[in-house]
Amino acid sequence: MSRQRRCAILSATGAADGARTGAVAQRDNEQPLRVDHLQSDLVGRSVRGGAVTVGAQALKVVIQFGTILILSRLLPPYAFGLLAMVAALTEILDQIKDFGLSMATIQKPDVTHEQVTALFWINSGIGATAATALWTAAPLVAQFYGHAELTEITRWLALGFLISGLATQHWALLRRQMRFSTIAAIDLGCEVLAMATAVVAAAHGAGLWALVAQRLTYGAAVMLASWSTAGWRPGLPRRCAGVGSLLTYGASVTGNGIVNVVARTLDQVLIGWFWGPQPLGLYERAYKLLMGPINQVTIPLYSVGMPALSRMASDPDRYRRTYIALSERLAMLTVPPAALLMVTADWVVAVMLGSQWGEAAPILAWLGLAASLMPVATITGLLFLTQDRAGDLFKVGLLGAAISIAAILAGLPFGTVGVAAGFALGMTCLRIPMCFWLAGRKGPVGTGDLYRSLLPSVAAAAAVFLVATLLRTLPTLQAASPILGLAITGAASIATMLLCFSLIPRSRSALLGLLHLPRLALGARKARA
Repeated sequence: MSRQRRCAILSATGAADGARTGAVAQRDNEQPLRVDHLQSDLVGRSVRGGAVTVGAQALKVVIQFGTILILSRLLPPYAFGLLAMVAALTEILDQIKDFGLSMATIQKPDVTHEQVTALFWINSGIGATAATALWTAAPLVAQFYGHAELTEITRWLALGFLISGLATQHWALLRRQMRFSTIAAIDLGCEVLAMATAVVAAAHGAGLWALVAQRLTYGAAVMLASWSTAGWRPGLPRRCAGVGSLLTYGASVTGNGIVNVVARTLDQVLIGWFWGPQPLGLYERAYKLLMGPINQVTIPLYSVGMPALSRMASDPDRYRRTYIALSERLAMLTVPPAALLMVTADWVVAVMLGSQWGEAAPILAWLGLAASLMPVATITGLLFLTQDRAGDLFKVGLLGAAISIAAILAGLPFGTVGVAAGFALGMTCLRIPMCFWLAGRKGPVGTGDLYRSLLPSVAAAAAVFLVATLLRTLPTLQAASPILGLAITGAASIATMLLCFSLIPRSRSALLGLLHLPRLALGARKARA
């Protein structure tokens, strides 16, 4: 055989092997994008995913409470206030960095490797741009608040955008595939690692920098874990058909997200600017103590509800039943405990934060009122997103933000308690009713459905509030330590709540469903074994 022919054969063989390798790589990259295999057991996956998610978030709440309990005794309110000044601004940039493209990846029925690759590079580019912008603007942030030390803090926190931009699409693909157990394991593991980093650093005198290290550690760990588990790798950046519609969808989601974040963080920005880091530290810890656990319930519900409801869009009755069940169970988990918190805020602050945080108690009580219905209103975003009503969602965000901003400005001259009261009253009396009305105007779920899903929980919350208030008038409890008072009042409130739910037929079945969540989570774990 001639040398030329041997070379030709080897070249052809190499090309064939390369083509096969490329085909295998392409197939491996397409696999994490497919969702057709989810349809056969969509309800089962959603229920099991919800069970795993609720269990994981319960553990995460415990971890976060432990972090709050320890760090609040190692660091003063002033340190938390300084970090909150910058963190309020970074939340806005975080919405821009995502650009709604994670939701676009989850919601779109058919998405290609090329499209997700394009979205990956867009997210990475936006993250790098946000990091550069925040790094450059750091002196202006310090000048705005009047604290020079904020320059270095801001620049270190800017690095988080470089990290998180690389993880956005991998995290979205895990959610698209409804891999809730993997998501829960990553989230819990990274939370524990970040907590340990912060506690060790604070115990060794790092001060405020322990909080900065906590944020950066969590972001880096999530990025590494999501890349290692998603099973997808991006290609080289190139133009791709179909990305324009995804960007349009993402822009609408981002617009609403930015509006909501501005409304949610403006209170902390204004308190930091008007009153300084010490009062802001008190407000931020009260807010985190309450909203942190609530967010750990509502955010994962988006992870479970978004892909499930998106796949049910063609079946209105099934869609309506699923959403109402989701809303009803969420209210049962959040509304009665918020009523208890309003009565026992001083005890909660003493136990969780310590004696130096006593001024945070009235702030926490007012925020408890806002938190009573906020989670149920928050997940109405699922109705807009899964019905392709991103434009309506943006309008709701604008109106809601206007209400919250006006309420916060009205309370600002009266200090942190005034801001908390204004926020709570604006949320409960105006923003939530407006949100329910607009969400129920179209689609399978009506406004009446949303209100009816709340009735059992509101009734139970009223009973809990009454029982807890009566117990606090007893001389024995007035003289008791905060932890003993909380234990007795909490036990009585739980018994009252369970009694109310068991007497109402609608909530009785929902309560049984909640009690079955541990069994479902165990079943999901055994199924994977």
